[in-house]
Amino acid sequence: MYAVLTSGGKQYRVEAGSTLALERLEGEPGTAITFDRILLIGDGDEVLVGTPVVPGASVIGVVLGESRGPKLVIFKFKQKVKYRRRTGHRQHLTKVRIDAINPTAARKVAAPPKAEQPKAEVEPMAEPMRASKPRATRPRAAKPAPVDPEAKAAAKPRRAAKREAKE
Repeated sequence: MYAVLTSGGKQYRVEAGSTLALERLEGEPGTAITFDRILLIGDGDEVLVGTPVVPGASVIGVVLGESRGPKLVIFKFKQKVKYRRRTGHRQHLTKVRIDAINPTAARKVAAPPKAEQPKAEVEPMAEPMRASKPRATRPRAAKPAPVDPEAKAAAKPRRAAKREAKE
């Protein structure tokens, strides 16, 4: 039997007796931890898949101790500007031994489907719905009327005076 569980934002496939290195969990060495976010349980040909979790399923493990992961080096570099930054860290981990996978609660939770309630009848509408109005469009600008040169000259006497002076 195996299960897929989530812890620390990651998914792990576990079996009874397997050892995991998870992101730091609270607990002293020797204490039991119960994982309740089980995504999938497989037992031979039978597979229970959760939506998103299998209801009532759990995995029980024992904390073995704490350790640190491998050193991760973060190197930032931008060419042509002499920019280099080197940092890094080591992740804190908790080692856990998986003792038992408990799918029995998941099988008990599954209830028979409920009988459907008859739907209430919908009364027809007294008046049919009208189609919505088409979207209003911006009115087009009318073509400007032809300009009479004499009227234009009368409107702007300075220009007319300058034209006459040149002629």
